[in-house]
Amino acid sequence: MCPQCGQRFTTFERVQLRELTVLKRNGRRTPFDRDKLLRSVQIALRKRPVDPDRIDQMVSGIVRRLESSGDEEINSETIGELVMDGLKQLDDVAYVRFASVYRNFRDPKDFEDVLGELAEGERPKGAE
Repeated sequence: MCPQCGQRFTTFERVQLRELTVLKRNGRRTPFDRDKLLRSVQIALRKRPVDPDRIDQMVSGIVRRLESSGDEEINSETIGELVMDGLKQLDDVAYVRFASVYRNFRDPKDFEDVLGELAEGERPKGAE
């Protein structure tokens, strides 16, 4: 509670098992940022009918897997693949959006390849 105005605030805390460092493709190392991960997932899911709780559960699951891996340094590719796996289960449009940025699509054939991956496996159910 603020001693000056009496306003009450609520905070949420998360348990962090270990400090993680992300090894970028260019060789740079940066501290892992859960909020940055969440923002990138939310961008892929923008205007898609996916329950925010499901998004948070997916992100929390990715963070748990990274923290429990035993590695303190995680390749950005590993994180990207985990996000793609999660989005594939949540929403096919978001999966293709994320893949187009993550895999740096350059022509329509790249989209065809990802759509082929969706057709081969179990098709994501989309939001419920």
